[in-house]
Amino acid sequence: MNDPIVADARPPAQRVERLRIDGARLWGSLMELARIGATPKGGVCRLALTELDGRGRDLVVRWAREAGLTVRVDPIGNIFARRPGRRDELPAVMAGSHIDTQPTGGKFDGNYGVLAALEVVRTLDDAAITTEAPLEIAVWTNEEGSRFVPVMMGSGVFAGAFTLDHALAQRDAQGISVAQALHSIGYAGEAHAPALPPRAYFEAHIEQGPVLEAHGRVIGAVTGALGQRWYDLVVQGSEAHAGPTPMASRHDALLAASEIVLAVHRIALEHAPHARGTVGHVDVFPNSRNVIPGRVRLSVDLRAADDATLVQLDSALRRTVDVIAASRRVSVEVQPVVYFAPQPFAPELVDAVRAGATALGHDAMDVVSGAGHDAVYLARVAPTAMIFVPCAGGISHNEVEAAEPAHLEAGCNVLLHAMLRCAGVAA
Repeated sequence: MNDPIVADARPPAQRVERLRIDGARLWGSLMELARIGATPKGGVCRLALTELDGRGRDLVVRWAREAGLTVRVDPIGNIFARRPGRRDELPAVMAGSHIDTQPTGGKFDGNYGVLAALEVVRTLDDAAITTEAPLEIAVWTNEEGSRFVPVMMGSGVFAGAFTLDHALAQRDAQGISVAQALHSIGYAGEAHAPALPPRAYFEAHIEQGPVLEAHGRVIGAVTGALGQRWYDLVVQGSEAHAGPTPMASRHDALLAASEIVLAVHRIALEHAPHARGTVGHVDVFPNSRNVIPGRVRLSVDLRAADDATLVQLDSALRRTVDVIAASRRVSVEVQPVVYFAPQPFAPELVDAVRAGATALGHDAMDVVSGAGHDAVYLARVAPTAMIFVPCAGGISHNEVEAAEPAHLEAGCNVLLHAMLRCAGVAA
């Protein structure tokens, strides 16, 4: 008989219901980790598989071992720290995130999810509580993708989105491979992933957007992540002298590209509320003051909560590009480069997040993640949910990224009770 995902966590009910994490300890751990790679503006620069990332990993591993956890590292450098359960043969209830950052990163993106999971374990140790199923903390390799691509590399290998050999062969701007970087910091592991996927996976995270703060909510129950389609566009016109060439005779690639930028914004607004449209990179040739641009390369990032809407966004982009190309007498090549399907999270785990929030006196708000997270890949192999807490001004991937200690504590308490609901408490 298969065990249900959500176990009966009632006995000993009173002791578990009153259980709370140590918010000061969580905050202290976050601040200590943030000193590794600290920047003058108060942020963190700790790129994946650098010496600083190695030092951050060493600190988290030391804390895990001090908490009595068994640590193993897989061949892509993912770290798993295990707390045994009464029925240790069961698949683990897992929580985690990443500790690599953007070049101008903050103290909380990714780091909060790892250290919140560690704080859950520390709290259970303090209360001498044993779970039925084992618990695991995961630290995923290269989530940010700032030094190596693809993004979400460690969780992608774990979930089978791409092969280990492909990931290990990727190189940074200096030509250093992932395999070389893992060896250089001592995290080229040998322990392969377990035969059984996790019983459940949770990821606590700052929202990285303004929705929770705008609505005055502390807890976001994340129902899924937006699907993504990325494109590289090349607009080809013709360079000409800015003075002698009449306006009506021009084949201005930048003018056409500018209209595409506006169209991407309009198309996303036409598919509100969850559609997103962004042009984040533009390269103009020859980029000379008195030359009409002859070629423009630009990126387009489209996102939506369901595949049908993504298809509509794709069709609208292509139709609009054709119209602009004809009217401005240029050619436009549209090259798809990335596709992430929209990823719903497990309803029973989202319910566990809502229930944990309610038990702690918070009115959880259902939200959709606009960003990619390791949870997106984990959801392919295990029931998954995320817990969001607000970040100041919705700002992330920025050195001024900030979060309230009380909000981080609340999110960690929700994580604690959601994990206990899934793992069960031994009588």
